[in-house]
Amino acid sequence: MIYYKQASSDQELEQILSLQQKNLIKSLSHEEQEKEGFVTVEHSLEILKAMNDECGHIIAVENGDVVGYALCMHPIFGDSIEVLRPMFAEINKVMPEKNNYIVMGQICVAKSHRGKGIFRNLYLTMKNRLPEGFDAIITEVDGKNKRSLTAHAAVGFKTLKVYKSGGKNWHLIILE
Repeated sequence: MIYYKQASSDQELEQILSLQQKNLIKSLSHEEQEKEGFVTVEHSLEILKAMNDECGHIIAVENGDVVGYALCMHPIFGDSIEVLRPMFAEINKVMPEKNNYIVMGQICVAKSHRGKGIFRNLYLTMKNRLPEGFDAIITEVDGKNKRSLTAHAAVGFKTLKVYKSGGKNWHLIILE
């Protein structure tokens, strides 16, 4: 049985990193990227822990193993990961007065568990566990990641803006 919770141990954080490594764009063939989707950002255990201490990452667990995750990234980490700095700059442009959001820093479901509603349930759990005073989840998706764009639209994300950074078209999206 799969259950959803906030990450609470180093072992769970290490399992997140292991799942991330298997799904990084650099770890997948072009065909796998198109069919399965991919993740872009590679986190260190140190930053993952700091982010988790501020707002617990949401994980899907089966038999003690992390089979999916949605990383919670409080806006105070806007300068912490180089590749995400442009996203925070764009958020500030389109929503200069809004600061009651959490960034979903990355979402991933193990290949063996895709198509079982885990993606949707990770977001539902994240939405229900937002810190007090927060009312939106913002993230961005690489325009080439069609599987992820479709999945995000299916759970209710709306496009705030499409912008270019690092030679890629990024879709900045929000779930309120």
